[in-house]
Amino acid sequence: MQQQPLQHNSDVLIIGAGIGGLTTAIKLATQDPALRITVLTKTDESESNTRYAQGGVAAVWDTSVDSFDKHIEDTLIAGDGLCDEAIVRIVVEEGPVRVREIIEWGARFDKNRQENYDLGKEGGHSANRILHYKDITGWEIQRTLLEKAHQLPNITLYDHYFAVDLITQHHLGYTVTRLMPDIECYGAYALNKSNGQIETFRSKITVIATGGAGQVYRDTTNPVIATGDGIAMAYRAKCWIENMEFVQFHPTALYNPAGENPAFLVSEAVRGFGGILKRKDGRPFMEEYDPRGSLAPRDIVARAIDNEMKISGEECMYLDCRHLDKADFLAHFPNIYDKCLSIGIDPMENMIPIVPACHYFCGGIRVDEQGKSSINRLFACGECTSTGLHGANRLASNSLLEALVFGHRIAASVREQLPAIGLQEGIPDWNAAGTTQPGEMVLITQSLKELKEIMSSYVGIVRSDARLKRALDRLHLLFEETEALYDHTVLSPQLCQLRNLITIGYLIARTASLRKESRGLHYTTDYRQQQNIKQEFIL
Repeated sequence: MQQQPLQHNSDVLIIGAGIGGLTTAIKLATQDPALRITVLTKTDESESNTRYAQGGVAAVWDTSVDSFDKHIEDTLIAGDGLCDEAIVRIVVEEGPVRVREIIEWGARFDKNRQENYDLGKEGGHSANRILHYKDITGWEIQRTLLEKAHQLPNITLYDHYFAVDLITQHHLGYTVTRLMPDIECYGAYALNKSNGQIETFRSKITVIATGGAGQVYRDTTNPVIATGDGIAMAYRAKCWIENMEFVQFHPTALYNPAGENPAFLVSEAVRGFGGILKRKDGRPFMEEYDPRGSLAPRDIVARAIDNEMKISGEECMYLDCRHLDKADFLAHFPNIYDKCLSIGIDPMENMIPIVPACHYFCGGIRVDEQGKSSINRLFACGECTSTGLHGANRLASNSLLEALVFGHRIAASVREQLPAIGLQEGIPDWNAAGTTQPGEMVLITQSLKELKEIMSSYVGIVRSDARLKRALDRLHLLFEETEALYDHTVLSPQLCQLRNLITIGYLIARTASLRKESRGLHYTTDYRQQQNIKQEFIL
């Protein structure tokens, strides 16, 4: 007999348990112990994009050699004219305080022999300002935040719950359009993966903190959970989405002929430590593309590597670390060293084979300086957002900083709004009538493979009008097939993720087709120059 769907009530519902979601939850819980805060995560609580961040968190720390103005300038240069300078200043100036807070909560960052923080340097940075924990900084931050969250009794964390859709007036029987100024969010429907039931999570305020969408591409450093669920849900709810064309490909994912998903990331900090990008014959090439050489911003380095591979016909380029001190390398990058050894590469004797791989989304849910979206009672934080910090290209290690700052700001704004908001009545349970058991899983897996090939071939590092049109045509067919499957079968996480990824693919290809210029991470052979005007496309 089918179980009765459940309804859960909370003051704040947070979808996602990475740095953005947990920071918001902790801030709210400590501000008011009476608040009821619910956090949903679709796998284990420790699994998130945050966990896979290697390099570190950028913050102005040593003011004898660094300053807010230098960090701001570096961010604006990387963003290629599309950053919101006011947001950049907010994040850079508030960032060090937020980093000190997580240190107080227990985060351990590496120190040097003088017991000062060992500040790294990455591409695009003019000073050493990257705080890190070996080469697993994200893991350390995730550990710290989870331990802190579990100390707070008013945070309830549900793992293995897959958020399916946001609840808006649409679910109450009203027509909702993207141009409406008064759309409201009342919570979300989520699939309990343990029993297959769709449960209703009512909340006064909802926060999306679901991370990125790297799994839309064939090669990505993102974990398998990075399927763009929050952005896709927000888009279906008629929320404003922007800048999706700016997809950052990390220049140095480890090339493994055996293939693996996700691709293993060789942190940019390795180049900051002295690693040099070279061709197979050992000749450096980055100075031919940019005077900053191997430490140029990621968009420039990724395109250079892509071009070198196309010119030579090689399947990868190389990162040379053979000249570096072995003891220091092992101290800073133990996991990278071990991973290379596992595929027969000793970084002290062999150049490391590398390829670009999808790494980070600079666009997403458009939010203001408090993290509020275009939908009332809906906030968003982290990689799923477009805050204005990154512009057309993210400066390395600014993402963790952004999540800390906006988590704090969302919590402050939510606390001001909550007293005037009540739980919405009359929300129906999920309508599962007319569904059947899913058919062959091959329909889902093959569609996912097709999607990844379409995006990698036509909407990758280098684009053109013809490639983008072909991508949009193919994506439309995949969308129609998947929607038909969605309308007639019992929901599964695999089907929901496919549906979300197709939406993400469409958003990337659509915004890319609208931008008639090359800027930052968006490079098109049909419009190689920048325009002198600032273009914005909100979908």
